[in-house]
Amino acid sequence: MSLSSSDGQERRPNVVTTGRTATAKPGEGKAGAGKPGAGKPAGGGKGKKPAPSMKVNQGSGMGPLGMVIGVVVLALAIVGVGAFYIIKDMNATSDAKAKQEAEAKLEAEENKTPFAERAAKIEGIVNYVAQKPAWLTATHKQGVLTFQTTPPVGGDHNPTWQNCMGNVYDAPIANEHAVHSLEHGAVWITYNPSLPADQKKLLEDRVKGREFTMMSPYEGLDKPITLQAWGYQLKVDNANDPRIDPFIRALRLNATQEAGAVCSGGVNVTGTTPRNLGN
Repeated sequence: MSLSSSDGQERRPNVVTTGRTATAKPGEGKAGAGKPGAGKPAGGGKGKKPAPSMKVNQGSGMGPLGMVIGVVVLALAIVGVGAFYIIKDMNATSDAKAKQEAEAKLEAEENKTPFAERAAKIEGIVNYVAQKPAWLTATHKQGVLTFQTTPPVGGDHNPTWQNCMGNVYDAPIANEHAVHSLEHGAVWITYNPSLPADQKKLLEDRVKGREFTMMSPYEGLDKPITLQAWGYQLKVDNANDPRIDPFIRALRLNATQEAGAVCSGGVNVTGTTPRNLGN
């Protein structure tokens, strides 16, 4: 820019040095100006660092897929284990049914021989019909009654019987009802409550689904397992005893005191106190 004087000559204004150039920006002109990095924002002469780039780890895509595979494998394992136990139970049920069917055929064949003769051949059986017939009265009475044997094999009893349609009772039942079931021709299996589970299972397989049989725990037994029919008793040490099945085949239905009586329609409850339901 030029200024005109009164004599017409151009004059330039004095330039006052301020220590910075006319184009200097804040932060410039400090020590190190003119060097590389001069003119950058203050901060040790370094300026602002660029923001670090963000890396996205996409992986191989196997993370979610691996989780899906894991869930599927776990589900298949659960289904497999469940199927194993279902098949195992079905096979056990089928085996028990097949055994009962075989027992029924054998029982029918053996019934060609009088049952008393067959019972007499079972070692250790006690025949109270022959030994103590006076104990085997059969009057219907209400209330708590006294019996001559433990568990009882006969005597006066409650007017209502215990259901004996292959019933497995998980608690003691009343003697008064059970004896009435014996009168109808049932076989009653009793066992010490401390009997191992596998032993109980063997007894259950003989009873479940088999009419005119029942089983229940019984306190105070002098043997782990006892079998009762009307007038007969057998005591054994374990459920594998080979005398159990012949006892059932010989006396189930055959030892009845009321031919044609049923095992359904009685009481289906547990507890040692008899129910007074009338005659």
